[in-house]
Amino acid sequence: MKTVLSSMKKSFLLAFLCVLLLWLLNGWREGFQALTAINHSTSHNCSSSRNVTILLWYWPFGRSFNLIGDVCWDLYRIPRCRLVDQRSLFPSADVVVFHNIELALGRQKLPLDLPRPQGQRWAWMSLEASNNKGKLHQYANIFNMTITYRRDADITVPYGELLPKEAEGHLVEEVPLNKSFLVCWVVSNYMSHHKRSKFYKELNAIVPVKVYGRWTNTPLPSNSLLPTISRCYFYLAFENSVTKDYITEKLWRNAYQGGAVPVVLGPSLGDYKAVAPPHSFIHVDEFASVKDLGKYLQQLAEDKKRYSEYFSWKHEWRVKLYTDWRERLCKICSQYNCLPQEKVYSNLEAWVNANNT
Repeated sequence: MKTVLSSMKKSFLLAFLCVLLLWLLNGWREGFQALTAINHSTSHNCSSSRNVTILLWYWPFGRSFNLIGDVCWDLYRIPRCRLVDQRSLFPSADVVVFHNIELALGRQKLPLDLPRPQGQRWAWMSLEASNNKGKLHQYANIFNMTITYRRDADITVPYGELLPKEAEGHLVEEVPLNKSFLVCWVVSNYMSHHKRSKFYKELNAIVPVKVYGRWTNTPLPSNSLLPTISRCYFYLAFENSVTKDYITEKLWRNAYQGGAVPVVLGPSLGDYKAVAPPHSFIHVDEFASVKDLGKYLQQLAEDKKRYSEYFSWKHEWRVKLYTDWRERLCKICSQYNCLPQEKVYSNLEAWVNANNT
């Protein structure tokens, strides 16, 4: 009997250790997947049970999209969501959306002269970095929701994200390990006072940086962008503004889809870790000096095994880019029921400028 009990204890202990080991090995992946999935599960539970009308007061940058038919369902499988841009529908709209740039430049105005229907929500939308927002103090006690790239916005609309691959889609494209350039950067809006410009100058003095874009009179047509970046070991995914959660297509499209390891400069390391898998990027803040970073890049490019580990995420994840304003607007409906009923931004300017890096 004692022998049987001892054997059972050993078996139980062995099974426990195996489970613990598997948990440790898969912990980061599952944890990140939970972070990624939370928005999708929330969207599923927060969809409205009735039709919701979203009125876009004017199109961002004056570029309109087709709204014929049930756009949100036909394109994005979001039900009971009516997206319109006719101002005559203002009295019946559940949400009215205003893009910030046009307000900041004085090209558009809020319809403060119209009687605002009870329960109607006004949404402030912007994908620009927070230091490019204009004078926001004038919008105190007007808006009920925010639509931005920030994770703490009422409706978060990132430039991109990583989604789990479908079971049958786990084939990974081969990433060439023998490349033409160590570090590449595509830049058009070069400003010498930007943090990224100063960092580039220091890095270029240590390791060669191949620069493309209007700044160097070497613009890349859209069909050449990713093939060009794919010939580089590392890509400088440097944001032009250092502000909370501001992570643009420089990471999602240029680096991740281009097949180069991103060297990122922008918001904090924690902001990147919240949206990107571990060991899929290199943050400049992880190094004591630019010289240390340059040395690390050189060593990593020479070690094919270690370099290839930066692409392990491709086995589990795929890049999803957000480029269509309609998709961003339809997302309001998927979260409509979970939005606070009586929320008002008494100080929009303070919220926008809060917690900036």
